[in-house]
Parts: sequence; C-alpha cells; structure tokens
Amino acid sequence: MNPLSQLRITINYLRFFIHLAHNRRSMKHRLLINFWGLLLIISGIPLSAQQLYYGNKKPKLVIGIVVENMRPDYVDRYWDKFQEDGFKKLYSEGAVCTNFKIEQHIQSYATGTATLFTGVYPASHGIISPTWYDRVSSKEVSCVEDNYYFTVGADTKSGNVSANKLTANTISDNLKVFTKGKSKVFSVALNTPTAVFSAGHAADGAYWFDEESGRMISSSYYVNTFPDWVRVFNSNNYADIYAHRNWTTLLPLITYEGKAEDDYIFEKGYFGEFNTFPHAIYKYVNRMGNFRPLKTTPWGNQLVYDFFVELLDNEDIGKDETTDFVSVAFSSMDYEYGSFGPESIEMEDTYLRLDQNIAALLKQIETRFNMEDVLIFLTANTSASYPVEYLKEEFNLAVGQFSPEGAFALLTSLLNLTYGENTWIENVSGQQVYFDQKLIEKNNINKEQIIETAATFINQFEGVKITLPAHDLERGASGPNIQAYIYNSYNKKRSGDFLYSLEEGWQPTYKFERVNYTDQTHIPLVFYGNGVKKQVIKERYDAPDLVPTLAELISIPPPDRSSGKIIKGIH
Repeated sequence: MNPLSQLRITINYLRFFIHLAHNRRSMKHRLLINFWGLLLIISGIPLSAQQLYYGNKKPKLVIGIVVENMRPDYVDRYWDKFQEDGFKKLYSEGAVCTNFKIEQHIQSYATGTATLFTGVYPASHGIISPTWYDRVSSKEVSCVEDNYYFTVGADTKSGNVSANKLTANTISDNLKVFTKGKSKVFSVALNTPTAVFSAGHAADGAYWFDEESGRMISSSYYVNTFPDWVRVFNSNNYADIYAHRNWTTLLPLITYEGKAEDDYIFEKGYFGEFNTFPHAIYKYVNRMGNFRPLKTTPWGNQLVYDFFVELLDNEDIGKDETTDFVSVAFSSMDYEYGSFGPESIEMEDTYLRLDQNIAALLKQIETRFNMEDVLIFLTANTSASYPVEYLKEEFNLAVGQFSPEGAFALLTSLLNLTYGENTWIENVSGQQVYFDQKLIEKNNINKEQIIETAATFINQFEGVKITLPAHDLERGASGPNIQAYIYNSYNKKRSGDFLYSLEEGWQPTYKFERVNYTDQTHIPLVFYGNGVKKQVIKERYDAPDLVPTLAELISIPPPDRSSGKIIKGIH
C-alpha cells in the first residue's frame, strides 16, 4: 500500500473515532482516539506534502554528470586501469542501467541534452539539430543564439544565447516551479548548448567555456551581474595555464598496448597530421587562433571540475530541505573524437584522467554532504561511432562515407531538367532538405510531387537508409514501416521538407566542413546516493525515461509533456 492510501485510511479511522468520542464522551473512546493517534505517529508516514505523495526521502541536492560522446563500453574497456573511487565506485555501488538508449534523427550534444533534461523528443522540445534553416530569416540559425541577450564575463558574443528555442520545460524548470523558486539550479559545461539545455529556462546560473577568451562565461538571460567568485576564477587564467601543458599519457605508453597503436594510420589527428603523443596543445591553440583545442583534451575536463568546486564553495547549495540541482558536463575529446576514435590511446587516456575527475568530484560531495541527502546520476548526451576506415580495414564491414555535396549537386541537376532551371532547394543541413516553397507555389508545381521526386532520388544513393517527406510525417505515418526515431524528431516549424538517414556505420563527409557525427544510440546511465539500491537494471529504457524517474526520486510531479516511464527499482 502506498503512503497516500495508508494516510487516507488512517484519517478515515480517526474521523470515525472522533465522531464517536464527540457523541459518547467515555474514557474508553478517548483511549481509542489516543491509540490511533499513536499509530499515526509510529507508522512512519512522512509528514511533508512531497513525502506523503511519493513515499521516499527527497534529496537536498541532485548532481547530474553528463559526458559527451561516451560509449557505455568505455567503462568495461578501461575498468582494470580505473581507480577504486571514480567510475568503479559509481558502477559498483549504484544502480546501473545497461540498456539505456537515445534514439533520434540527429545525435548531437545539443539534441541529446535537450531530450535528456525535458523528457521528450525533438518533435516536442524543438531542438532538432545544433542548427537548422529558418525560413523567415532565410539563414541557418543556432539552437541557442539569441541576440536579445549579451555575454556576461567576457567581451565576446559567445554569451548572446538563451533557452528560448527550447519549447519544453526541463526537469529543473519543474523543480523551480514546484518549490516556488526556492530550489537553486546551476549548470557547468564546456559547450554552450549543453550548459543551456541542462540548466533550462529558470536556472540561477549556467556557465560554459568561451573558446575565444578562455574564460567561463554566461548570458544575461541567466545572470545580470556576474558573480565575483567567477571573476576571481577567470583571473587565474586556467585556460592559458592548461594550454601550456603538453598532453602526455597518464601511464607508461606500453601499458596501453592492445588498442590501436599511437600512430595508427587511420587516425587523422589534430589538423589532419598530429596523431601521436605528446600533444603540444599550445601549438594547436596558436594554430586555431583560439582555445577550442583545449576542449578536446583532459585539461578541458579539469577546468570544468575546477569551476564546479568553486561553485560549491561560493553558492549556497544543498544546505536546506529544498532540493537543489546542479549539472556538470565533461567531454570525450569533443569535436576531435572522430579524428582518433574509440580505440585510440588518446581516448583511453582521456577516460583514465576523467576517472580522476569523477573520483575527485565524488570526494568533494562526500566531504561536504551526507550522501543520503545527495542523488547523483551519470549519463551521456551522445554516444560515439567508430571511424569508417577503422571498421572497413580491421573488420571488413560494409560501411562507407556518403557525400551530401555530391548527391545534392546531382539532385539539383535532376530538378532543373524536370522542373526548369531554378534554385529549388534553399538549404541542406542536418540531414534535412528545405525547398523554396514560395518558388514552387509561384511556378504552380505540385509541392508533394517535387518533394517525392527529390526524396526518391536521394534514397537511391549507397549508404542512404531512408528518406521521409514531411507531408508523410505530418499525416502521422508512424506505423511499422516508418522509422520512429525520425517521426519523434520531426518538428513542423523547424524541420525540412524531407529528412534522410544513413545506414549503420555510414558517415557523411564534406570537402571543407568537419562534422561531429554518430549514429550510435546506446548511452550510460547510473544512479548513486540517496538510498539508491546497488543493482544492475537490464530492462530497456529510453532517454525520455530519465525525467519522470528523476521527478519520482526528488518528489516532484513529472512535466506534463513527459512521454517517458519511470525506471523501476532505483530505491
């Protein structure tokens, strides 16, 4: 019986006996009233409204650890080299979900973070890709860019952002509303969309790394006055200090044997040429002209950890009975992961050092708080694919590279021959194709017909798995013959006129553009602390299931739009 039902029964009994006592003022009935009152006290029924409804002790602090581009098998792969109090502690003492997936059309840290923290797919939360084509302005727009707001913490435009394009509430937004603004919410990340979408709309602060200045910054959307403690942190010039550290292996290079050798021929490396240790990061920074390469190294993760500790020192977090929420995001080599791949020594060393960051973070939490008051979860906003060349050379898999530039050049020729010389396609980005709808209407062309013609043509290319016209998606064609992950990602106001996806293992390649692409859906999920039971959960769960589960664990109602289910047995 749940606590709410138990309370209702008890109250009904009390009302009955109070009624008797009112009518029959005997010592016997007064004793009965006292007896039932004592039962109410010793029954263990929680006294707070939240605990009455949900039946578990709510945490004072939630820490969400997000790792970008993390394959779950990294933990098994590097287990023997991990220390005891990092990943091993979480996986040995926590509740580990081994079959947790994020299935959507575009896999990226922007779309992934939005899905994880809202509990709905892009069709509802609106973040269909890191960028998309905006028909009103006739240009590609960033998922976070918002020039109404300005950068706080640096003289750059990297903070001209907001969460306004996120059209669904996050778990922390709900927490803020439920506690009438009393809960404190913060996020820390290397990448802007990760920081913004994990913080949500109502956060007290969201901070991310500014590649241009090397500082941790925010937006006036979140903070009007930059905190003094962040100014002090930035005055230490950590980015410059860490950039001057050569990246060498944590352990002797010989202990990394069994993986692809350090100078593996199919590792592109930095700038297509630097693929062996030691890595002179400052040389890469100078060549790039900003601090972006720092994000691809363990020092980027170290900087995030340093900032997280300062946040704990200077913000009043986890000190009262109102639940606070902090997300901290690390990276797996960021945009360079594809240049080295999951089998590289660089990736292994990244995780060995990240394991140290995780251990240090857990120690900070355990030193400052009672772990029964803290709920920690670790997950990833994207997984990682193996490089095409590696899969072909080592395993002879039927994978390859698809050239959108080549395919759509041929499509343009076909459309010109069929419908007349004109610019029928306005934009191709994020595996979405946008037609010039006004031009089509002006020339009295059947819109569905020209889209079907184009989609059918692109679907003939090797490596293309499926093309789906928007008009089919809008009609709700979600039966067994359609790819559900595309249907769940289609947003009428932002998606293209047809969408396409690639076969497993295939990757898009461009002549002058570098893409951070993965088609892998399996990501890690671990819960730790706050009465979490040590266990392995093998049942299949999906990314939208995280939000209702967190809502249950922190004793708040789930978001109204939440489409996921609660992961059972965490407590």
